[in-house]
Amino acid sequence: MAFKPNYGQERAERSRSKAAKAQKKLQEREEKAALRKEVRREEDLEPGDTTNG
Repeated sequence: MAFKPNYGQERAERSRSKAAKAQKKLQEREEKAALRKEVRREEDLEPGDTTNG
């Protein structure tokens, strides 16, 4: 064995990686939700509709 294993550092790396993955997944979910809301808003506001806004 060339080096003594640094378990704390390895664990911190895994933890950072897991947090980054979770953050990316959350951001993708929020983007999809925003897109769905925008599409729904456009469908609600039809050209001849004067009741909304």
